[in-house]
Amino acid sequence: MSEIKELPLRILSRVKGLPFKRDSIGESASQVYLFENSVLKIQKTCLESDNEFNVMQWLSGKLPVPEVIEFEQKDGYNYLLMSRLLGEEAYFTLNGDNPENAVMALADGLKMFWSININDCPYISNLDFRLKTAQYNVDNRLVDTGDFNDDTLGENGFKDMDELLSFLKNNRPPEDFVFTHGDYCLPNIFTENTRAVGFIDLGKAGVADRWQDIALCIRSLRYNCGSASCSDKFETYKRLFYRELGIEENSEKLRYYILLDELF
Repeated sequence: MSEIKELPLRILSRVKGLPFKRDSIGESASQVYLFENSVLKIQKTCLESDNEFNVMQWLSGKLPVPEVIEFEQKDGYNYLLMSRLLGEEAYFTLNGDNPENAVMALADGLKMFWSININDCPYISNLDFRLKTAQYNVDNRLVDTGDFNDDTLGENGFKDMDELLSFLKNNRPPEDFVFTHGDYCLPNIFTENTRAVGFIDLGKAGVADRWQDIALCIRSLRYNCGSASCSDKFETYKRLFYRELGIEENSEKLRYYILLDELF
């Protein structure tokens, strides 16, 4: 396969001549290239892509996250070369022979995040931060409504993004702070049997309410069940997920954090 063009020199020295393939799983705007033992992620320089590099270093030794091999910025882009994780993406586990293993591994991963001591954590992703960022995204037309859930806008939803944002600002639920992934979706979690063994795409990670991750995980589980043979088993999997976490569903927070994510 041909080389990836115009790489920064330190990155190029690490991957030149190595075979690779382009990763098409997930919905990230970044370009991801898979090598045998490493992964190269190319993303426009922004707070989120800078945060991913920093968070991965802070989480080293705390969670199974990729090791940063090289990081460079060039012409408005971040180039992050990192080690390749072992395990299987939860998306594939859910569609395999033992889908319940994926559900239990997702719960296992959340408990790993929640076990991190947040007293000295420098990364904050609470509602103050997220609502401010959501306002910026709306003001600067950075929100793609084409990715919205069908019922977010329109007859059974909100009139427009401004009305949605106003609802989010005026109906903030109380926050129960833990360390969160920020985008806890199935393609971002690597599993082995019933355990979580790796986490990627950590640009939105930080201290926030635990339902930030729970809500997006439930949404991702529903989406991947809807497009797989397990579509009729979503409610069963959801009950298993909550049971593994030892919590009851909070429908208010579940809806709130799914709606909030529409503006990102």
